[in-house]
Amino acid sequence: MGNKRLFAIAFLICLPLLAGADEGMWMVNSLSDRLVRKMQRAGLQLEGKDIYNVEDASLCGAVVSMDFVGTGSMISSQGLLITNHHVAYSDVFSLSTAEHNYLEDGFWARSREEEIRIPGKKVQFLVRITDVTDEVEQLKKQLKEQGIKAGMRKLSHLIEKKYREETGCEASLSSMWAGSKYYLSLYREYDDVRLVAAPPVSIAAFGGDIDNWEWPQYKGDFALYRVYGPDGKPITPSGWLPIDASALAPGDFTFILGYPGRTDRYSSSSKVNYLTTLSLPICNEVRADQMAIMKKWMDREESVRLLYANKYFTLSNIQENQEGEVQCVERFGVRELKRKDERHMHRGRDGRRMRSLNASMDSLYTALREPERNRIWYRETIVRGSGLSLVATRLKNARKPLDMDKEYAVLDMRVEKELFAYSVRKYYENVDSTMWGPYQKEVFYAHSPNGLTDWDALVASLWTDSQMSKTSPIYLFLTDRSIQDFNEKVQEVCGEHNLAELNAEYTRQTYRHRERRKVDQYPDANSTLRLTYGKIGSFSRDGQTLPWQTCTDGILAKEDSSSYDFRLHSEWSGLLSSLPAPIPVNFITDNDITGGNSGSPVLNCRGELVGLAFDGNKESLASDVYWVDGYTKCICVNISYVLWILKEYAGMDYLFPELDVRKK
Repeated sequence: MGNKRLFAIAFLICLPLLAGADEGMWMVNSLSDRLVRKMQRAGLQLEGKDIYNVEDASLCGAVVSMDFVGTGSMISSQGLLITNHHVAYSDVFSLSTAEHNYLEDGFWARSREEEIRIPGKKVQFLVRITDVTDEVEQLKKQLKEQGIKAGMRKLSHLIEKKYREETGCEASLSSMWAGSKYYLSLYREYDDVRLVAAPPVSIAAFGGDIDNWEWPQYKGDFALYRVYGPDGKPITPSGWLPIDASALAPGDFTFILGYPGRTDRYSSSSKVNYLTTLSLPICNEVRADQMAIMKKWMDREESVRLLYANKYFTLSNIQENQEGEVQCVERFGVRELKRKDERHMHRGRDGRRMRSLNASMDSLYTALREPERNRIWYRETIVRGSGLSLVATRLKNARKPLDMDKEYAVLDMRVEKELFAYSVRKYYENVDSTMWGPYQKEVFYAHSPNGLTDWDALVASLWTDSQMSKTSPIYLFLTDRSIQDFNEKVQEVCGEHNLAELNAEYTRQTYRHRERRKVDQYPDANSTLRLTYGKIGSFSRDGQTLPWQTCTDGILAKEDSSSYDFRLHSEWSGLLSSLPAPIPVNFITDNDITGGNSGSPVLNCRGELVGLAFDGNKESLASDVYWVDGYTKCICVNISYVLWILKEYAGMDYLFPELDVRKK
């Protein structure tokens, strides 16, 4: 910490990506000798080649992407895969019925014959990552000479097609630092993935939304799949993780391999200001209100809960994350920290260009606030406002008749009417009337005599209990405007300026500024395989030191039968009560993670599995745009807790012979 500050002062810079011991989502294919030595000094007992090696078995061979929305890891030679329950949530939801509610009751396959294949489910194993910057730049030149625009979509199509044909692997081209570098990832993909185990939400998500992004937590957030090959037999992966079920301790070294989704740490102060004062607050307000409507009905009827559980779960994760991000950006003064970074760059070799770039971005983001505000409110209320918004969109774009019975089967019309009524009012109250469509204007003014709107009557005039058609008032209302109308208004303000290109140029300039100063830097997360490292340990909040781990006695202390989030099944409660001593449940580290890391293996100094990453603390929520040293924590489920649940609660002893469980 002190050395980092001295370095910054010595070079007259203050850089968020001047990575400290725990900061950094490092590309696994370019682990420098310096970084490996730094990790070894912190406790790592492996070499870089043990982590990533295209010529021989390595830990990366055991880590998989779960369709690039989460991470899993192989824990046996027989295709057994472990990840978070919340990564598997949509699969468990899709399999659940009123008769077999696997969300509430859990799912435990007692044999391989009972494993359930998940339609459309895929996992990706990394084969290798290659720097293809020179090849992409040459392709750009060729396309330009042919008069073809060399956008990322075109480049990706051509490069990925070439490598798929040459290797037989799935290929994915990634731009790093806004085109300063290009990497190609090759994957071996499997599409026969079967659910093996998933605890009930009362175990997996104990504490629910209330404890989300909080610490302490007490979640058994895990699920098991098995991966099968084209021959219908479990695969033998190139590598699988041994498990260390020994007791953990503060100061233990940890590293994480996973597929973090998106960060924006190279963003400008003006972009962060736009996100946290305009875009995210609107989205957070709407989603919080939508969740309240859903929860009211979900708490009333179990059938509604089953119908809306996945939608509510998805909204909750996004809303709480983004609300916390806004609060943390303000709390830690992130906008001013970024402005400070920019002032230092203004004094650098490209200082004049950076000053001009910052001025242009500040001016454009200011000018865009009104058209952007209209666009965001339209998107959140009309495009995403209710399940019927999606039905209207599909109906409008359908090339053949929709199965309306199927569309309506996943909706409860009482919930949808309330969501729709909310969206209608918010749209009219927040979108400038000049942007309303002609039918929307007609409906509004017909129900607004003397400037007073009868909202109930207005909604009633649009609502119909029958299935939607292209002549229905609700369809005419929802399709009276398109997002393109709002995009055009934004473009009018932008004029000759391209905001996306300005942001990209800012990233490239920042990258080059740091490269000249030989600063170790990592690209923003983009669903490529990354490594982060840190240590287990407690942290302080508001002057109070919080524990580094939680145990089962804390579950019993928080049990509340009147609360859905804190209720316990009697069998589970009885088992916990009978324990002679508490069992560790969750622990925290200072590893650098974000969305997409869910389910990532938490490894000890020897590369053995000790836990699964599943959450962060609320103080960490600024980290997608700025690393806040000392406050950013990773919350993990202890692997010993997982093993105990599988053995003592689920009775899945038959799995243990295929696991390499070590206890020192």
